[in-house]
Amino acid sequence: MQYLLLIHSEEGAFERLPKDVAAKGMADYEAYTEALRKAKILISSNRLRPSAVSSTVRYEGDKVRVKDGPFAETKEQIGGYYLIDVPDLDAALKWAGKCPGARHGAVEVRPVWG
Repeated sequence: MQYLLLIHSEEGAFERLPKDVAAKGMADYEAYTEALRKAKILISSNRLRPSAVSSTVRYEGDKVRVKDGPFAETKEQIGGYYLIDVPDLDAALKWAGKCPGARHGAVEVRPVWG
């Protein structure tokens, strides 16, 4: 079954880290990604650009409205994701617990319809 691991973190926090700490963080993500690849469960992953450059599309009555950014009153935003294919929720939760994002924010685990 496929699960989307959504990494929630404080936007801009990574960019404010000292260079050596940021480099360690990137190395942690690279190692995690490689572990997912070796386990042959990684379908896709990527880091997302800041919410300031996103757009939200919704209907207001019968008209489509496009607004800058997401509608979220929170410091944390989705900064990246991993799409994995594992046998069950327990396996997805174990992998989410190994994600570096769980140490500095949260990892939402969501099953994919399919």
